[in-house]
This record gives sequence, C-alpha cells and structure tokens, in this order.
Amino acid sequence: MSQLPALIGVFAYLSLLTVGGGLAAFPELEHLTVDVYHWMTRTQLIHLYSLGQVAPGPNMMMVAALGERVAGIAGAAAVVVAFFGPTGLLTLATGRLWRRLDGWRWREPIQRGLAPVAIGLLLAGSISLAKSALHSWTGVAVAAVALVLLVATKINPALLVLCGALLGFFAFGGR
Repeated sequence: MSQLPALIGVFAYLSLLTVGGGLAAFPELEHLTVDVYHWMTRTQLIHLYSLGQVAPGPNMMMVAALGERVAGIAGAAAVVVAFFGPTGLLTLATGRLWRRLDGWRWREPIQRGLAPVAIGLLLAGSISLAKSALHSWTGVAVAAVALVLLVATKINPALLVLCGALLGFFAFGGR
C-alpha cells in the first residue's frame, strides 16, 4: 500500500505546528516518523535534521529527503507540498488580514500572546532534539560550548558548524 496519503496527512498536520520555525514541530515530527509510522529511527532522523541545518535554504527542506526515503521522488514532492503549502497559504492570508487590522485594539495583545507560545514550542523542540542527539558528556559539552559562544560573542555560526564537523571527523571518523 502506498505511503503517500500518510505522508501528506502527517506533513500537512506538522506544517501547522511550525509556529516559530521548524524546530517547534520537531517533537511531533519525531513521534510520528519514528514511533507511529516507523519510517526511520531516531538516529536517522537526527542525522537528517542535522543535514537540514547545514544545507543552504530553509532548514526544514530536510523533509523532502524523508519523503524520498519513504516513497521515492513522488514522496519527496508530496511531502514538500504538504509541509510548505498549508503554512504558506496561511501566512499569505494572515499577512493580508493583519495589514487590514493595523489599528485593531486586539492586534498587539494577540502578538504578545503568540510570542511566548512560539518560544515554548522552540524550547520543547530543542529539548526533544537534545534528548535524541546528545548521548555522551562530550556531546553535552560541545553543545554547551556552542551555546555559550553564540550567546556571549558575535561568532559566526558557520565557524561553529565547521568546528563541529572537524571535531566529529577526528573524534568519530574511524568508527
């Protein structure tokens, strides 16, 4: 039986959870793709997500690779449309409406209420990602150093990505 209907349903649903960015949907992405549909393992999802972070363009384009893995090129195309279509249309409609509601008294309170929700979703995604990706004290230390450097300095994140790749190559390359 074709996995296309399941892929479309899952990724159309996930697209609506991306308030604040793709990481906000990561816990549910992980649950559905790993635990419910068994399309991949947690490790495979973490690797795919990590590649999406370093690839040019939107980081959630990694969903195309997941769709391709499950149902070939048709799966990749279906997942991209299902994941980006609903939020694209919703953003277009909301942006047009939001412009018209410029003087509306509820506009600012709604924006102020949505910001903490977006932050909560991002934190939940970060915690879920950390639980799945950090398996050793070394990994935790590297993540902590990267966080401190990003928060405390103006270091270019690309430099941290390069350093992380080199560290991984030398630390784990022979395994």
